[in-house]
Amino acid sequence: FRALCTKDKLLAAFGERPVRLSTANTYSYRKGEQGPGPQRGPAAAPRSAPRPPAVDVPFQEYVEHLLKPQDPAALGSDTLYFFGDNNFTEWGPLFQQYVPPPFRIPGTRGAYSFGIAGSGSGVPFHWHGPGYSEVIFGRKRWFLYPPDKVPHFHPNETTLAWLRHTYPALPPEERPLECTIRPGEVLYFPDRWWHATLNLDMSVFISTFLG
Repeated sequence: FRALCTKDKLLAAFGERPVRLSTANTYSYRKGEQGPGPQRGPAAAPRSAPRPPAVDVPFQEYVEHLLKPQDPAALGSDTLYFFGDNNFTEWGPLFQQYVPPPFRIPGTRGAYSFGIAGSGSGVPFHWHGPGYSEVIFGRKRWFLYPPDKVPHFHPNETTLAWLRHTYPALPPEERPLECTIRPGEVLYFPDRWWHATLNLDMSVFISTFLG
């Protein structure tokens, strides 16, 4: 599977196919919900012109023009991120080659979300059902809180901005559990646990959501 996820192989197979990009903030990630749930954070954040919650572009355009390191000053609403919203018909030949983690929760089935993102990018704190995340290329840093411990964050702040401005001031008892996963490593995220991610390099990754 890793051999199929190189830049050249992906562009050859999917370069002309459209991909859906979402803005990298909590509101965009939790599509269809009434906000991201309870949060603690700044009372206000800088505003910018609203960007559509999702944008469709050819995969080659994303790779050649939009796949770049995260701007530390950019808001989540100004950052486009390719993860999830995969067209399973068009990307099916790739997903058919993936061998998911062998562990399952009884009564659940797995659904894949594939992503490619630049260094410094990531998804801010949010929660959903359980699943696995595997890195194919690059490194991904994870920050996790149990369901009853709501993190301090603003839903339109990128993970990189949170790490630079909020994280250093957190007392030890308020800091998240964290780890970094590398190629071939898999992380299990439990049901309804808060988590945020930060891609330390240009990264290719896939998640298996159990539902």
